Amino acid sequence: MIKVGDSLPDVGVLLIKHHKHEEIQMSERLDGKKVAIFAMPGAFSNTCGSSHIPNIIGHMDALRKKGIEEVIVLTVNDIFVSREWAKQSGAFEAGITIIADSSATFSTAVKMTFDAPAIGFYNRSIRYALLAEDGVVTKFLLEESRSRITTSGADHLVDQL
Repeated sequence: MIKVGDSLPDVGVLLIKHHKHEEIQMSERLDGKKVAIFAMPGAFSNTCGSSHIPNIIGHMDALRKKGIEEVIVLTVNDIFVSREWAKQSGAFEAGITIIADSSATFSTAVKMTFDAPAIGFYNRSIRYALLAEDGVVTKFLLEESRSRITTSGADHLVDQL
């Protein structure tokens, strides 16, 4: 499991934009920046859609005031699901960067995956928030609940800064 002091892996992920996507190297995206990453199991799932993303959108100003240069939401979904969720949730409008970890490459590399066969989740990201400075984890907040946002919300990260 990832921890404070770890360098985030140099793996390919998909950067989702309003009308296109591109494969990027995560390490290049994080290089030289102070970035908040909020990882979630999947777009449109109950907790991700009704609690986590609204929490992040609602705290964007506070994150920026704390010096966060980019806010990334990472889910283990394909480009189509990720893009539509970003549109419908207001994430694009709020200025959130959406990353589709479609093959769970990043999530696996940081040892943050789980399976929940009863709901069709395989190799999904565990829910967490982290702050990375120049690609190194400086804050890490693992979610303690499966169905609520109790420790990994943007409000919790702001409180840690």
